Amino acid sequence: MTTLKPWREVAVPHKDVLEGTFLQSEFAADLSAVRNGKAPREYQDAVAFFERTFITEGMRILLTQVAERLSGRGGEPVIQLQTAFGGGKTHTMLAVYHMATRTVALSELTGMSALVDRAGLMDVPRAKVAVIDGTAHAPGQPWKHGKTIIRTLWGELAWQLGGEEGLAKVKASDDSGTSPGKDVLGDLLRSYSPCVVLVDELVAFVRQLEDGKSYSAGTFDSNLSFVQALTEAAKLSPQAIVLGSLPESEVEAGSSKGVAALRALEKTFGRVQALWKPVATEEAFEIVRRRLFEPVRDGKARDTVCRAFADAYVQEGAKLPAETQETRYYDRLGQAYPIHPEVFDRLYEDWTTIEGFQRTRGVLKLMAKVIHKLWKDDNKDLLILPGSFPLYDPNTRSELLNHLGPGWDPIVDKDIDGNKAATTELETKEPRFGAVNAARRVARVVFFGSAPSSVATRQSAGGIRGMDRGRVLLGCLQPGQTSSLYSDALNRLVDRLHYLNSSGDKAQETTRFWFDTRANLRREMEERKRRFDDKTDVRAKLGEVAKKLVAAGGFFDGVHVFTGHADVPDDSALRLVVVAPEVWYSKSEPRGSHEAVTDFVRNNGTKPRYRGNRLVFVVADQGVLVRLRDAAKVALAWGSIVDDVKEGKLNIDQLQKKQAETELKTADEVLPKVLRECYKWLLCPVQNAASDAPEVEAYPLSATAASTTSEVERVCEENELVIKAWSPVHLRTKLAELYWKGGAVTASAMAFWDDTLKYLYLPRLKNKDVLAAAVKDGAAKRDFFGTAHGEKEGRFDGFGFGDANVQLTDTLLLIEPAAALAYEAKLAQESAEASVKAIEAAQAKKGATGVQVDLPIGATAVGTSAVPSGSTAAIQVPKAKSYHGTAEVTASMAKSRLILLADELINVLVSDPNAVVKVTLEIAAEFPNGAPEHVKRAVSENGKSLGLKASDWE
Repeated sequence: MTTLKPWREVAVPHKDVLEGTFLQSEFAADLSAVRNGKAPREYQDAVAFFERTFITEGMRILLTQVAERLSGRGGEPVIQLQTAFGGGKTHTMLAVYHMATRTVALSELTGMSALVDRAGLMDVPRAKVAVIDGTAHAPGQPWKHGKTIIRTLWGELAWQLGGEEGLAKVKASDDSGTSPGKDVLGDLLRSYSPCVVLVDELVAFVRQLEDGKSYSAGTFDSNLSFVQALTEAAKLSPQAIVLGSLPESEVEAGSSKGVAALRALEKTFGRVQALWKPVATEEAFEIVRRRLFEPVRDGKARDTVCRAFADAYVQEGAKLPAETQETRYYDRLGQAYPIHPEVFDRLYEDWTTIEGFQRTRGVLKLMAKVIHKLWKDDNKDLLILPGSFPLYDPNTRSELLNHLGPGWDPIVDKDIDGNKAATTELETKEPRFGAVNAARRVARVVFFGSAPSSVATRQSAGGIRGMDRGRVLLGCLQPGQTSSLYSDALNRLVDRLHYLNSSGDKAQETTRFWFDTRANLRREMEERKRRFDDKTDVRAKLGEVAKKLVAAGGFFDGVHVFTGHADVPDDSALRLVVVAPEVWYSKSEPRGSHEAVTDFVRNNGTKPRYRGNRLVFVVADQGVLVRLRDAAKVALAWGSIVDDVKEGKLNIDQLQKKQAETELKTADEVLPKVLRECYKWLLCPVQNAASDAPEVEAYPLSATAASTTSEVERVCEENELVIKAWSPVHLRTKLAELYWKGGAVTASAMAFWDDTLKYLYLPRLKNKDVLAAAVKDGAAKRDFFGTAHGEKEGRFDGFGFGDANVQLTDTLLLIEPAAALAYEAKLAQESAEASVKAIEAAQAKKGATGVQVDLPIGATAVGTSAVPSGSTAAIQVPKAKSYHGTAEVTASMAKSRLILLADELINVLVSDPNAVVKVTLEIAAEFPNGAPEHVKRAVSENGKSLGLKASDWE
């Protein structure tokens, strides 16, 4: 891989920049100083001047016009140069001056030969040049050339063109202060043609002439008349040209008198002028480079660096501004080298919007100081980027801050650059930032790109503040680095710096960042966060949000958010407890949360809790709790800022007010999401058996579910922590396990319900209706239990077995099924014995009285003869000859029922040795989906071995 060379090894600054020996005043081209031979060499010497001057497209057009005019080939007679302050007006007139007054061949002036050839001229004649500098003389004080006294601008014009002879042509007008006519001035121009008249800073001269007063230099009106006559005379003189510079803005014009002078001169020049505005932004690249750097001698090294930057930008893609993805951006890098194009874009698009910042001169002055300091400090950047600017340097800083107004010095010191700046502190703590000065570079870029917009916003109602993230990254990033490092540094600075502002969520690509002399609202928010206490303010805020997320009703009878166990009722209602954030759950350290849950289950304030099996808990996750508390403080802080603004306690502008409201809305939207992410554990107290120790089991909750309540319900149902529908099989199992033992065959249904409220080893039923449904379903069959409403001396009141009309009441008893069956058989036997006795009694009574006696229902008269009273002969009662009984036996109870039938019925029948007892067992099975093959095979084989008379499949 080709090694990329830093800019200092490829582009060397001019000696005066390199050594820092330049004077600021040297950057201000002075026409009078050049004419008088007192200007610095780079301005005074024509060859040196054109070596450091890039002929822009505007300047080329102008010089071509001048060349054509001086050659008598047409061209505009009057040209007004009106550009922004520092836009290159005077520099352009100097180019005209040197082209017209040159003492060397035109070919020795860099760029001029090509210009003349392009214009189709063989040469440009040397010409006389008059320089009218409005700042050189005072209107009320004559000046001298030798012994000759000059009073007016037209006198100065005549003297410079023709000396004493030329002055004589306007002597009378010069003495009287009245403007010569266009005929006199036309004669003057033609007499000394080809000639050029350069008029600079004319507004500065004219604005000193008050209305109604007469000066040695004439009056306000006479000077305007002179300008008008001069332009008309130039029009009539084929080889004479007038160039005048006027300020573009009223601020440059100065006082109201200056503005009036500017408007008057614009009107006067406007009659015959050719308005021209020089220097495009792209051309500024070459202007600055020629003035500040020697020619680049290693073009290959330059191109390699530029290509590396362009490739790096393409690799970053949409993270950077769209123009960096275009092929022509590589060309811009080469044109601006060794300065990054973003530096020029920010200077010409942002800084030149500040009143007083000179478009060309200001840029040259600033960059000369930047380059000198970077060279001195051995800067090794590949290009001079906005992030390279040494704002720690007093000279560089003052050059920028002078245009921003008061209040910026402490901002740079505290937030942006320097040994004590927060950026330096962050880089010290974070080596990954410190390795490339990421924090300082980001802060420099944001300052350089946003400070002008802060000034402009204060000066006008409109304007967009700050820079987007992509442009910040562009001002920092170099090949071999990743934009994520600078993006991370930017995010960190937004939360740390007092004066760095951002709009909206700092993570959004559309967010803009800017520095301002007013402390940023985000920093104000960060400071306010410290006011809020975790146990009071934060807890109250979280409780408020949690109550909206976990509403009572539906699944839970009650929801208790951050409530102590003393305030959670001890009743039969199913309750969800959202535990306060002081208690948290962690897989590695669950003990604290388990102890808190156990405390709830056991205690109800100072009293013991009797119904602990009615509570389910939601607890915060330790890993997210810090973020949750911070999110709550952010919402509280933004809320307090918005409230203070409404109450007039905090004075901010409309943009910041809107920002605060947006931030509050965002914080209020984020907090519920973070709360759901944090309260992600459902804790449930359980006990596997009565003899086991109670435990607390944890189940994760999904933060993406439709609602917290529905998610808790899902987890409770899927893990059978709360039972909404219960099978009578499970009820019978629990009764057999815990209640039908030790000789007991009954259990109170309501006592069982009360026990489920108390004991963790019993199921947690959603409500009593769940038990009532299980009882009703079980009572309707003969497989689970019998029922009664009381028991006394071994007898059951309201006994039922297979009775579907059972209701859950306080007196309901659930009877073990075998005991219920035996009791049912007992009742049947008692009923049979009672019938026999009733028949016997009836027969006896009939025989004694001869009166027919009604038998008990179900009884049958078995004899008709009667025995007289007192007879010892036995009464002959006809006996039953046969018995037939049918019983339905459920498959689940077949074994116990068949044994019971054999013991209690069949054995009684065969007890008579003369009885012939036949028992036929009929088995019928239906398989709606078809019998499995293994079942079919086993039944068939077993049927044969058991000797079944019929064992068929259909």
